[in-house]
Amino acid sequence: MAAVRGAEEVGFDAGAATAALDPAAARSIIAPLYGERTLTTGEPLAAHADGIAAIVRPLRDDADLLCAAYLFAAHDVVRDADDWLRSRFGAGVAQLVSDLRTLMRLSERTRPRGADDAAQAEALRKMLLAMVNDLRVVLLRLASRLQTLRFFAAARRSDVADFARETLQLYAPLANRLGIWQLKWELEDLALRFLEPETYKRIAAWLDGKRAERERFIERAQQELRAMLAAAGIEGEVSGRPKHIYSIWRKMTAKGLAFDELYDVRALRVIVGTVAQCYQVLSLVQARWTPIAAEFDDYIAKPKPNGYQSLHTVVIDDGGKPLEIQIRTRRMHEFAELGVAAHWRYKEGQAGKEATRDDQRIAWLRQLLAWRQDVDAPQGRRVAADDRIYVLTPQAKVVELPAGSTPIDFAYHVHTDLGHRCRGARVDGAMVPLNTPLVTGQTVEIIAAKSGGPSRDWLNPELGYLASARSRTKVRQWFNALELQQTIAAGREILEKELQRLGKTAVKLEDLARRLGFASVDELCAAVPKEEFNLRSIEQALAATPAAAPAPAPLIGKPREAPPAKGRVLVVGVDSLLTSLARCCRPVPPDDIVGFVTRGKGVSIHRAGCANAQALARRQPERVIEVAWGADRDAVYPAEIFVLAQDRQGLLRDISEVLAREKLNVIAVNTASHRGEARMSFTVEVADGTALRRALAQVAEVGGVLSVRRR
Repeated sequence: MAAVRGAEEVGFDAGAATAALDPAAARSIIAPLYGERTLTTGEPLAAHADGIAAIVRPLRDDADLLCAAYLFAAHDVVRDADDWLRSRFGAGVAQLVSDLRTLMRLSERTRPRGADDAAQAEALRKMLLAMVNDLRVVLLRLASRLQTLRFFAAARRSDVADFARETLQLYAPLANRLGIWQLKWELEDLALRFLEPETYKRIAAWLDGKRAERERFIERAQQELRAMLAAAGIEGEVSGRPKHIYSIWRKMTAKGLAFDELYDVRALRVIVGTVAQCYQVLSLVQARWTPIAAEFDDYIAKPKPNGYQSLHTVVIDDGGKPLEIQIRTRRMHEFAELGVAAHWRYKEGQAGKEATRDDQRIAWLRQLLAWRQDVDAPQGRRVAADDRIYVLTPQAKVVELPAGSTPIDFAYHVHTDLGHRCRGARVDGAMVPLNTPLVTGQTVEIIAAKSGGPSRDWLNPELGYLASARSRTKVRQWFNALELQQTIAAGREILEKELQRLGKTAVKLEDLARRLGFASVDELCAAVPKEEFNLRSIEQALAATPAAAPAPAPLIGKPREAPPAKGRVLVVGVDSLLTSLARCCRPVPPDDIVGFVTRGKGVSIHRAGCANAQALARRQPERVIEVAWGADRDAVYPAEIFVLAQDRQGLLRDISEVLAREKLNVIAVNTASHRGEARMSFTVEVADGTALRRALAQVAEVGGVLSVRRR
């Protein structure tokens, strides 16, 4: 093999101005450098370059594109190839060659793994589109793969199933989406030839004549139909091609048909200006040839569910051969090709789905590759800003992430537990910080601890550890679960101490939870530190036979020792009854409330959903009475606000300023900080629940606040 030569050895002059070279000049320069070198497939580099150029030229006679076709392997034979290419052929050619090399390397990395999973095959196609700067490079990659399959066919290779399978899963569908039918049918036919050689030969034998003969039949039919349109004064386009072997095999397999039952082996498409002309052409066609009545479909009068419209008819020509003809307007054709009813969507079972950013890229690329059509797009710049990236696992599985994602986002996408235990990452083999933004095409390997959890720093947006909302949710869920476990443990400890004080250590917590109206011990333990019920309720719940005390007579009048009430609660049917707001739930208007007649302390007012009140009501329902809020406009009520936040200087001041702006009087504050986490409890006086909800929303916007709720 020839040695890799430096740029200076092949005429590179860093100071020279870029010279405009035509494709022939590019070939003459690179051919001697390729020499006898070959690809890993065994094909000579020079022959592969000539094959790519021959495939691309009929599709788009673009000088930069053809130069890149000849120079596809420049990085393998020239040192500092990027500088050399940019100097000799321009930045556009250099970018095309670089992107093509990237896509070929991607294929080498992912092919051994395979893509039997349809979702993975689709992710690979998206990744391929996202990795290139100039989308014309996709055409080069398709041409390169087609040339490789042609080489295998000429060499009669039979050990290339991986290449054939990858072609059917990745490259043929991509050519289909791009509308490059000339490449699609040959990619599919050659892939089928290697994967199902006997099937391929059998179908080929069924077809009456060689492909060239079938193409001549189509050409004759096109000419006759064009003449019919001209005679009738109808302006229209007529196109057609014979159905290729892979398409025939798919239809026979999917529908269980015999070859003789296929009517669309040969097909024409007519595009006219108006709907009326569609039916006029149909009349001409059916008058000239014999129609098969059972094979007529009017999708104009009755469109398909995805909006597709066209007339389909099958006729028998003079030689007795069936010919399918599709007739549609230009608007119908554009909708079928680029809209939600596009041919590739119908074939791949995605009809009816909304267009995506990938569809927009594909539509743009179809325009770019159109015959004799120039699209003014700056070289070296992406068509549109991408909002997704595609990276690989060490096993070459494609992972789709939001743009800006970090290795931690990647870890959480692969598995939640891997995200929790993530401690480091290698990107393309190099260690990187965990807040490093990833880019499409990179391979990411996560270094994980055997156990442990995430860091609270990951939730700090200023540090940039997480870009995915999904990842942030999982981190918050982890800390919420940890907080709940700590709360349950603290509550269990309090319960056990209370049971010891009461001399009831033999009582099962499951039984106690049931008596107090909790669904589980964990719910009971979690409620204790939150003061959602009074510990004195435990003694009442454990009483073997609670004394049946007569309901106390209503306490008419207000005891002298009772403090003056700031608010007013009315007991339905009773006037001037002593009431007090329960501290366990601190109700405020317009909360739904219930009253519970206590011994010697009047009526305790609870929120209707209070767990403590519900437990009391189950044990002594006769003490529950109906109550309602009074109409005192000057009344205020105490309410507790609990705040969980990342501790920082000035946090208490900022929250207090919010409460002051909302004109809430703070009558008590309790704060505690542990390992950078602040827990704050504010008791405020509010006139109603609306003011309280507004205050909660404002506090939630304070920097560093993780959660805020009413106790």
